[in-house]
Formats: sequence, C-alpha cells, structure tokens
Amino acid sequence: MDPIVVEVRRHGIVEARHRVHAVAVQDGAVVAEAGDAALTCFMRSSSKPIQALPLARARADLDGRDLAIASASHRATDDQMAAVRALLAKAPATEDDLELGLQEGRPPQKIFHNCSGKHAGMLALCRANGWPTVGYRLPGHPVQQACAAAHAEAVESGEEELPTATDGCGVVTFGLQLERMAYAFSRFERLPQGDRIANAMRAHPDLVGGPDGADYHLMRAAAGWFAKGGAEGLLCAGGPKGLGIALKSEDGAARPLGPALAAFLEPFGVALPDLATTPVTNSRGELVGELAVSTS
Repeated sequence: MDPIVVEVRRHGIVEARHRVHAVAVQDGAVVAEAGDAALTCFMRSSSKPIQALPLARARADLDGRDLAIASASHRATDDQMAAVRALLAKAPATEDDLELGLQEGRPPQKIFHNCSGKHAGMLALCRANGWPTVGYRLPGHPVQQACAAAHAEAVESGEEELPTATDGCGVVTFGLQLERMAYAFSRFERLPQGDRIANAMRAHPDLVGGPDGADYHLMRAAAGWFAKGGAEGLLCAGGPKGLGIALKSEDGAARPLGPALAAFLEPFGVALPDLATTPVTNSRGELVGELAVSTS
C-alpha cells in the first residue's frame, strides 16, 4: 500500500505534499500499514515513555504529574515548568545538574529546554540508585544503559541489535523499524510499570505536549490512547486492546501527522475530526489554507 499523502492547499491550489508511512500492530502482527512498515529511523522523543520505565520502577514515590513530565516534550507553559521543578525537587537535584544545552526561541536557562522533564527524571533515577549524576547523559552511564535495556525489553531484542546515535538533548537515541516501534507501544502497558506511565500520560496530556502536537490531540480526543511525538515527523501511540501504531513523515515535517493520523485510525473506529483537516493561518490569524489527506 502507498504512503498516506497529505496536501497543503491554499485557495484550492496544492502547494506541497507530504508522504507519511504508517503501521499498526496488534497481538504481535501487523494489522494495517501504509507505505514502508520496515522504514528505519531514530525514535527521538517518541522514546520518552520507554526511557521513563527505569524511573517508574525505581521511584514508587512519584505521582502521575512526575511521570507525565518525565515523558514530555513540553512547551514551557507555567504548569509544565512547575512540574519540571517539582520533579527536580523530588530527585533531589538542581537546575545546574541538568546536562542540557540551551534551546533556540526559549529563555536562556537549561530548564526551559523541552526535554528538561526527561532529564529531571534521569537525575531522579540516579538518586534512587546512588549513581553519580555527572555524565548521566553519556552512553556508558548506568542511566543510559538502563534505557537501552528498557528499549530491548520493549521490542524483545538484544541491546546489541539497536542502532544508537545522540539525540538533540544529548542522550542516547535508538533506531528501529516503524513496525518494531508500533510493536513496543502495543505491549507497553503490559511491561512492568508501563501502565503507570501510560495512565499518567493520558491523565496529563497538557504536560506531555501541547495543542500543536498530534499526540496531545489524540490523548484528549480518544479514550484509552497514550501517544508521544518525536523529532523529524515521528509519532508513536498505544491504544485499547493492545493496538500500537507508528507514523513517520518521510520529509521529517510534523505538520502532516494530524491529518495522516486521523485517516489511519478511522478504520479502527477512532474519530479525530479536529485533526482530519488542519487549518493554515497567516501572521494576522486569518484562515488561508488547510492540510488534509489527498483524495486523488
């Protein structure tokens, strides 16, 4: 089956087309696909729920807000920043302990980086196990080794089979086929403490992301779903009855993910009308176009 094609239209003229690959897995088998289910890419921030598994297993004292912000790519809202600071306090750790760079377009403090919740969680994991905090982002540190083991567990493979690289925030990221990502999310809630993380994300989508993300809208609109977007146009999600999905925009753009997700999940009885057609506005806030799945 061909990839899902999402068009950008302005006054009836197609200005751009994005190709989105998608796959759904249930009970270990592919049940739907569009495009290349074997396409390999790095999970980037879609890994965050899996990276939070060692934390949830080590820290029974953390609440849903803590686990949601540890799984987040936050937008630096007041509520999100309060959650990051609360998790740092529980670690305990300080902003100086965060091994993050500064992020363009945000205030010049490390805590405003959109991955600071994940890093606060990694510091909390260090404290729980008596590990040094210095270098927690590096591949040889026990934190990153625990995250590698969690990914191998989620996809039922050996750690040596997982290609690795460095993510935008400085930690290890893992390469997988889309089918294997969907498989990991299909069984995530059956992993020890996976249900605790998924429940936290469903309860606090406003901490996990923001209105510009398809993951946020899916969790708010569809009961039983948890979802996490990643850089370069990736989205992974898990739903009722052990259904897992992964979508990847071929050109790395995030903007086609909403319409593509709505079209891909429609046969499963998931209605996402707010995502099916995404408005394009200009600098005056005027509606000037739309993104929607091609019908041709």
